Amino acid sequence: MRLAVVGANGRMGQEILLAVKGKKEVKQLIGVVRQGVATGYHRTAVGLSQQLANESDLLIDFSLAKSFDKVLLFCKKNKLPLVSGVTGLSERQQKKIKLAARVIPILWSPNMSLGVATLRKALRSLQSMQDYDAQIIEWHHRNKKDSPSGTAVVMHNDLKQLKLKSLATPVGIRGGGIFGTHKVYFMSNDETLVFEHKANGRSVFATGAVKAALWLAKKKPGLYTMEDVLIQSKG
Repeated sequence: MRLAVVGANGRMGQEILLAVKGKKEVKQLIGVVRQGVATGYHRTAVGLSQQLANESDLLIDFSLAKSFDKVLLFCKKNKLPLVSGVTGLSERQQKKIKLAARVIPILWSPNMSLGVATLRKALRSLQSMQDYDAQIIEWHHRNKKDSPSGTAVVMHNDLKQLKLKSLATPVGIRGGGIFGTHKVYFMSNDETLVFEHKANGRSVFATGAVKAALWLAKKKPGLYTMEDVLIQSKG
């Protein structure tokens, strides 16, 4: 596979570089940057060009929501599979993902951790908790722009399907260099049940993204999730 990474010099771009090491399936790693050189990559691509499209088999995007439309259109136009971990997307952008997925395979997830995929699957199975109150609280580093996090939002939407007694809006806390912690509380008069996922570093997201890329490259057009990758991993 010839893998291109948008935002190669960012923190996640450099983590992906480490996650790819030792992966024999990756023939070439192209770092996409706005200017300069993609540190550590086999080759640098400045911007989204036709040459990049010709030399790539799949794109991984961890850039910004304001750049997402261009990346999505580029992949759709050139029939390139897309793995995206961009957070803070609008409803309009979410609709664009669904439309593009009719043409190309897309895996979008605000959290590339297989642990979070497992947690989301577990939460949706808790039909017996309907008489409980629920609350999601998440912690991230001071520079994270969206609050609550994309992960908290999708888990909140998962919990809506349970028709709980009460479901509060997720709370986002920002400070220091916290990589990411999500806690889900189920509370009754008699007990409290807590689910927690804690990322020990950004490498967990990079590892998940690379795993997702290798998996998605062989898929037909459609919109996929990390749970799809999780199911295949168990198989």
